[in-house]
Amino acid sequence: MQELTALLNRAGRAYYQDAEEIMSNYEYDRLYDELKELETELGITLSGSPTVKVGYEVLSDLPKERHESPMLSLDKTKDVEELKSFLGEQRAVMSWKMDGLTIVLTYRGGALYKAVTRGNGEVGEVITNNAKVFQNIPLQIGYKGELILRGEAVIGYKDFERINAEIAEAEAKYKNPRNLCSGSVRQLNNEITAKRNVRFYAFSLVQAEGVDFHNSRAYQMRWLSRQGFEVVEFKEVTRENVEEEVIKFSEKIEQNDFPSDGLVLVYDDIEYGRSLGRTSKFPKDSYAFKWADELRETELLKIEWSPSRTGLINPVAIFNPVELEGTTVSRASVHNISIMEELELGIGDKIEVYKANMIIPQIAENLTRSGVKDIPLSCPVCGGSTEIRQVSNAKALYCMNPECQAKHVKAFALFVSRDALNIEGLSEATLEKFISRGYVKEFADIFHLDRYAQEIQSMEGFGEKSYQNLAASIDKARTTTLPRVIYALGISGIGLANAKVICREFQYDVSRMMSAAQEELDEIPGVGSILAKAFADYFADEMHVERLKRLLQELIIPEERPQEGSLKLAGLNFVITGSVHHFANRREVKEKIESLGGKVTGSVTSRTNYLINNDTASTSSKNKKANELGIPILSEEQLLEMIEE
Repeated sequence: MQELTALLNRAGRAYYQDAEEIMSNYEYDRLYDELKELETELGITLSGSPTVKVGYEVLSDLPKERHESPMLSLDKTKDVEELKSFLGEQRAVMSWKMDGLTIVLTYRGGALYKAVTRGNGEVGEVITNNAKVFQNIPLQIGYKGELILRGEAVIGYKDFERINAEIAEAEAKYKNPRNLCSGSVRQLNNEITAKRNVRFYAFSLVQAEGVDFHNSRAYQMRWLSRQGFEVVEFKEVTRENVEEEVIKFSEKIEQNDFPSDGLVLVYDDIEYGRSLGRTSKFPKDSYAFKWADELRETELLKIEWSPSRTGLINPVAIFNPVELEGTTVSRASVHNISIMEELELGIGDKIEVYKANMIIPQIAENLTRSGVKDIPLSCPVCGGSTEIRQVSNAKALYCMNPECQAKHVKAFALFVSRDALNIEGLSEATLEKFISRGYVKEFADIFHLDRYAQEIQSMEGFGEKSYQNLAASIDKARTTTLPRVIYALGISGIGLANAKVICREFQYDVSRMMSAAQEELDEIPGVGSILAKAFADYFADEMHVERLKRLLQELIIPEERPQEGSLKLAGLNFVITGSVHHFANRREVKEKIESLGGKVTGSVTSRTNYLINNDTASTSSKNKKANELGIPILSEEQLLEMIEE
């Protein structure tokens, strides 16, 4: 019992306070249940036991506040029959058990007065300023009395993936949406909170004086909805239909964007529920139902080592495919070497796998435990040497090669972006997966992803249709222009406009461009010494020259040679503002000007030659600036006349 208490508390602190995972949810639940059985059998509960301790002490610098009444945990089960027994002859409200951060809101005079986190159940943190920037909290409501309600702050899976994709350091990435939400809600600067798309779902009304709720929790939920709150989805159930409704909820979970680890039942009859009182930890009017993990036994085929842009190489377990929660699963992230060692994972081991929250594949148990071996000495992407490092509480593997392709995902993301090769369907996250698996090592490899068609179609988030769409987008991107290709290389400071100027200067001759001296480039109007040096230095590297040659073999670049006298706008600087009529959009106007040698900038300065605005009499800031500087303001018609002269 002492060992279990210490281990579970250490795992809890790592998960809730440090956003780290030192054991799986399945393993935590198994050990928790084992401890609880021992306590029941012996009639002893040790000090600090996680079965009686509610939450952890708050650690931030946010103000603290004691709750008027303790916020208790819920007793839980994975057995529907226990729910039926709990219901008896009563009606209950059943709703999602959301996996976020519980918040208490107080309204006075119809305005949001205070927001406090659950904290340790007794004392929470005041996060009123942060709550005001949640995506869906009403700042004013119709009810003017004092209202106290509870709900869950959550961040959806899509926002979780978006925010994690923006974090370069692998160690800084959030492990799951709950940890991200906890960190977002408890920020000292609510500008950060506002960017995180936190949503609040009300699940319980604590107090609203002077309102007749007809002694019904369901009525309270509908009343909260009428006040402008987004309430958690709920159903009214009895013992006769509870099993049917549990199944309906479980069928929806894969379509939900928010994380949920089960359901909550609370008696609809408010007075009856209050009359039951509570234990030291649980209220007696509520019950939590956790999804029963669907376990499948399979064989571990290999550990795939997946490098990231920070050099961290994540272990991924590959096993014989099994059906879990209606889908075929063949891989699960193991997170780090410490978890591998805890599970004693070896190739050929018999393992049990499940889906955490019915969504994320994980290893529950290793039945044969042959031991960890063959941690790679070289990076699977670049072949560079690797090193095992102790990062906080866990051991992790790193690639030591600074030139590893996995560390240059941003370069590949630029290559496929709209102004470059414009390949739809290749997000940074997808590129990172392709690079880490060795499918893409240089730009030309993107045009040979058909070699891995089978593997890509079996990847999570892909299928036959999405692969075909990607293949079509790649094929379409083969036909492009040379300036787009030069821009796509990611040469420091070389934008699309600079690339167009350089291509025109060298008459679209790639060989001349690659061998151009810095002095020759420096003489091109609009390039300058810094860009000239960056361009020349890039092609001084023979590896870059060879990679461009291989890339050009994959592309179709129609001949594009400007005719004599076609650079009518050479040396002129333009600014475009307002709506356009003769072109599809301002981008087309920009491309037309640049094709004739002109340059387009974003703001009016003394170096601007013309401002393009169909509303020449507008009092906009750009028109005012142009008038102050004596810069002519042209309509589209006047621009076209200038071009056609």
